[in-house]
Amino acid sequence: MAEGAAQGPTLAGIPVAFVLFALTLLGVAIFHHHTLRIGLLGLTTITLYKLIFASFEGISGLPGLFAHLAEEWVVLSNLFGLLVGFALLADHFEKSHVPGWLPTLLPDDWRGPATLLVMIFVVSTFLDNIAAAIIGGTIAASVFRKKVHIAYLAAIVAASNAGGAGSVVGDTTTTMMWIEGVSPLDVMRAFLPALVALAVFSIPASLVQQKFSPIVPDPTPDLTIDWSRVAIVMLLLFAVIGTNLVVNTRYPDLADQFPFLAAAVWVTLLVTTVWRAPNWKQVRPSASGSLFLLSLVTSASMMPVESLPLPSWETTVGLGFVSAVFDNIPLTKLALEQGGYDWGALAYAVGFGGSMMWFGSSAGVALSTQFPEAKSVFLWLRHGWLIPLAYLAGFAALLVLAGWHPAAA
Repeated sequence: MAEGAAQGPTLAGIPVAFVLFALTLLGVAIFHHHTLRIGLLGLTTITLYKLIFASFEGISGLPGLFAHLAEEWVVLSNLFGLLVGFALLADHFEKSHVPGWLPTLLPDDWRGPATLLVMIFVVSTFLDNIAAAIIGGTIAASVFRKKVHIAYLAAIVAASNAGGAGSVVGDTTTTMMWIEGVSPLDVMRAFLPALVALAVFSIPASLVQQKFSPIVPDPTPDLTIDWSRVAIVMLLLFAVIGTNLVVNTRYPDLADQFPFLAAAVWVTLLVTTVWRAPNWKQVRPSASGSLFLLSLVTSASMMPVESLPLPSWETTVGLGFVSAVFDNIPLTKLALEQGGYDWGALAYAVGFGGSMMWFGSSAGVALSTQFPEAKSVFLWLRHGWLIPLAYLAGFAALLVLAGWHPAAA
């Protein structure tokens, strides 16, 4: 009876909260020009439903809502601060003229966009995947004359998520595993399927992009690098990496009590303003996309998911597809509480799985702010169909070459 009270009424055996969340996602898919309004409307509806008909993990009414938000505020604050802050970083990076110089390093044929995807993958292994996707999108806009195919946008998101899947500093979910005591070596096993997936989607996506808008062969002769902005970008990236390592290594108990990563980004941005001021006009569009993601993350955190199915490789494969439409942070939290998973396989599933939909990961939402055409679910599915195929190929390679090695529950 207590469990039923927590879930609230059901519809054909399905908790109404899930129905409301599904309707929200359907609205996002159909009315992609109004994603923020739909996300906020869905969040408001789900919150009111929980207040009236259900509870928040056993606590009813406003006390339950406040307790729930108190538990989620660090994750939400970090996401918002990173998404908006990295948008300002991208503007610094673009104005440094480094993206315009990069064609000197990239091959002039389809290997150019393929090399860029590999670079994004590598960057995401030691930097947050949000930043990797935004930096990759900034470079793509420059070297492809602001004409980037949807298939290649999906590939940028997939490359950033794949690179972060095997690194405890590359994704929020892997960092959560690290904080909970999972060995970084166990998480690193995710690099095997991630590299296989990268090989599957990178070449076809690069061929499509090269045909759609060929890479710029050479930079203009009078191109001048703004080294001050380059220095600011490097300082900001080092601040994020250093904060992540220090907090999670020395003060893991504080990691879920304060948004240290977002604070590191904004302190660096504000301190360096006297050197080179960021384009504050970028705050409004990036804040809009960030609020949309936060509305979905918060709605997902309110779903009555008490536990996951028994740990198995089949369950883990399924979690990857669920991550495309359902926030992977609560999924990872439940998996850590349950135990018994192969952490490398789980890191790959929940990390890379979100690439199958533009709003399935924070990297996808960040990139869609730069390229609004990516917000069409139908275009993403039509042109990004290689991503689910790459996901399955990577998981199959993991099972065949490394096997399933669950941790003790």
